[in-house]
Amino acid sequence: MSMLLEPGMQSLRMGANGERCPTPSPPGSPGTPHDSCSIAPLTPSQSPRSEARSQQTASFAVVVAIDFGTTSSGYAFSFSSDPEAIHMMRKWEGGDPGVANQKTPTSLLLTPEGIFHSFGYTARDYYHDLDPEEARDWLYFEKFKMKIHSTSDLTMQTELEAVNGKKMQALEVFAHALRFFKQHAVQELKDQCPSLPERDAIRWVITVPAIWKQPAKQFMREAAYKAGLVSPENPEQLLIALEPEAASIYCRKLRLHQLIDLSCKPPANGLAPDHSIDSSFRQAREQLRRSRGPYGAVGVDLAFEKLLCHIFGEDFIATFKAKRPAAWVDLTIAFEARKRAAAPSRASPLNISLPFSFIDFYRKHRGQNVETALKKSNVNFVKWSSQGMLRMSSEAMNELFQPTISQIIKHIDDLLKKPEVQGIKFLFLVGGFAESAMLQRAVQAAFGSTCRVIIPQDVGLTILKGAVLFGLDPTIVRVRRSPLTYGVGVLNKFVEGKHPREKLLVKEGKNWCTDIFEKFVSVDQSVALGEVVQRSYCPARPGQRKTIINIYCCATDDVVYITDPGVRKCGTISLELEALGDAGSPARGRREIRASMQFGDTEIKVTAMDIRTSKTVRATIDFLSN
Repeated sequence: MSMLLEPGMQSLRMGANGERCPTPSPPGSPGTPHDSCSIAPLTPSQSPRSEARSQQTASFAVVVAIDFGTTSSGYAFSFSSDPEAIHMMRKWEGGDPGVANQKTPTSLLLTPEGIFHSFGYTARDYYHDLDPEEARDWLYFEKFKMKIHSTSDLTMQTELEAVNGKKMQALEVFAHALRFFKQHAVQELKDQCPSLPERDAIRWVITVPAIWKQPAKQFMREAAYKAGLVSPENPEQLLIALEPEAASIYCRKLRLHQLIDLSCKPPANGLAPDHSIDSSFRQAREQLRRSRGPYGAVGVDLAFEKLLCHIFGEDFIATFKAKRPAAWVDLTIAFEARKRAAAPSRASPLNISLPFSFIDFYRKHRGQNVETALKKSNVNFVKWSSQGMLRMSSEAMNELFQPTISQIIKHIDDLLKKPEVQGIKFLFLVGGFAESAMLQRAVQAAFGSTCRVIIPQDVGLTILKGAVLFGLDPTIVRVRRSPLTYGVGVLNKFVEGKHPREKLLVKEGKNWCTDIFEKFVSVDQSVALGEVVQRSYCPARPGQRKTIINIYCCATDDVVYITDPGVRKCGTISLELEALGDAGSPARGRREIRASMQFGDTEIKVTAMDIRTSKTVRATIDFLSN
């Protein structure tokens, strides 16, 4: 059995607001929204009914995967006619000396008017060369990806702040970045295959962290629509891939000679170097509910910024970032280069260049030089170099890494104690931060005695290559665990002594209990790919043209009512209904709409059918309008 660690830290087109059919709660019902039980199932049921549905995979000539990383990003592709060959994107212009430019920094530069200028190394270098006064008007965004996860109330109007403090809609920022990758990838594909039609020939895959909730996944899909990757009318042309899953898919195909064993032990079980490690993995499924945290290299960057605040003052650093944004970016670039050089065995100090504008600005702002500030701060292991550099000892650099590494070690240790993962033989480190010798040594020291710590040779590209493989075969992950309990609010027959009196609703002479939480799927429940949860609904009025069904979620499984603590409205299902019967006359009989929801994919999806006509009903699910 193997375990994969990625240190690092939807669905369909959004529906319009439509007409609702509220069934009001009785007076005095505590905190109950008037539209919380707008519709009841024809056959209320406390246990979800499921059925397997075959996956219909459309054919595409090529799969292009975009790894939208926190620090760096890139794309790769593979032609369906030759799926074994994964092509990395062309080398990027610019970059740092000695660093393989198979990815580019997740940095976006817009003109003062908000028009796209450049992305990646080109954006970073151009911003660096701007006049300091001119740079204050340009919008430079970097490492902005995790803002989407940390925003608790993510909507289409959520804004991101550029380095200079100016704000722009996050959807615009992400769309600019995705559009850049689309243009680069399409041009490279056309150069290799001039006859390739751009429209409908490409399946796109975008990677997201496993801990991203449904609103963040839907946000990325909306950004892709806005960027023109695919049309909202063809949602299946875009897949959202979970980063750890993608890495796992790639690692399963590797041969032993493509791996680095940090334990340096002999090959396990006498396996030959060209033996695939696929047999060491269980059937492709999720053994544990997804658990990740913000444990990536950005944590080391934040520790460095905290150190600067301690030495020079938090108010000064905030002022410098606002007044000299380009110089601040230069400083972070200088630290990034030295951070990559940090290693447990290194004894010599690391020099970090301070931009001249930092030194000059501090002297003017504080009336003293930076060397004096260093001495007054009493910070150990950090000295001032006469060449204008911060001279950080190996101990000082180690202190910057320790908080993040300690969190990672604790997280792995907590996971390994769970009964579901007993007997772990291999522990794979993947992702950008897995390239760090500091992290590699710490993980090997903590867990090398119980399992073998393995690193793929191209560790920084495992997610990207795995995402391509996922796009070629989205059914490769067969079972996932639901991160939350999902359901709807319904009316059930009121039972005296079982249901609280404040939930009683008398309607047409019948006693109903309001706000019942009817579960679709429970937290931590294993859900197979293609498994469908079905519910039938009846519109409240014969001529109703739209029905809105609220979706609720909870982190626990013991929820009874949608008003219970921890339950929140997280989305809506919108059903658009065609008119039935002759004009001006109501349709006969009761109308039944059957909704089918899939929870086993990386995104929650919904389809619906009018039982009477057997016609498909336009159904959309929206997690961004709450």
